[in-house]
Amino acid sequence: MKKFIPLLSLFIFLACTKTERIEVVKEFDAPEINRAIAVIHSVEDGSKMGTVTFGKTENGTKVSAQITGLSEGKHGFHIHQHGDCSATDFTSAGGHFNPDNLEHDSPEDETKHVGDMGNLESEGKEFTTTLTLNSNTIFLEEIVGRGVIIHAGEDDFTSQPSGDAGARIACGVIGVTE
Repeated sequence: MKKFIPLLSLFIFLACTKTERIEVVKEFDAPEINRAIAVIHSVEDGSKMGTVTFGKTENGTKVSAQITGLSEGKHGFHIHQHGDCSATDFTSAGGHFNPDNLEHDSPEDETKHVGDMGNLESEGKEFTTTLTLNSNTIFLEEIVGRGVIIHAGEDDFTSQPSGDAGARIACGVIGVTE
């Protein structure tokens, strides 16, 4: 019985001891993101080809691209999953940014990847190619830190999962700007 009392006391003590998990929620007083930019570099020699800017609007985001050095024709233009342009062929940027797991399509279609921005149409390497589009599916908070890829060929808007636009010829990482 004398051995039983200390064991019983220990059991009661352990039963009364409760482990609580306290969750700490950290709130950041960060400024709202209103503009972002990706500086685009060539796969050939790493030279700067231009910029893609993203600006917050009432209905989503305005995307503006100014790119030089593209060969004549259409070039697929997408936001990719990762802001990583370190692989020599830019495959480190992953696939198209597609958080809703939708089919690839044109930027005008209702259901598409968030990263589907269509084609840049170039008149030739010596010209600056521009594109402006407004998107109600691209939100700055979701795309900062991701990659922008320009492809060698035209996005056909049909082939899955990426539009059969060919090799990745330019890459940039989206970052916050003023």
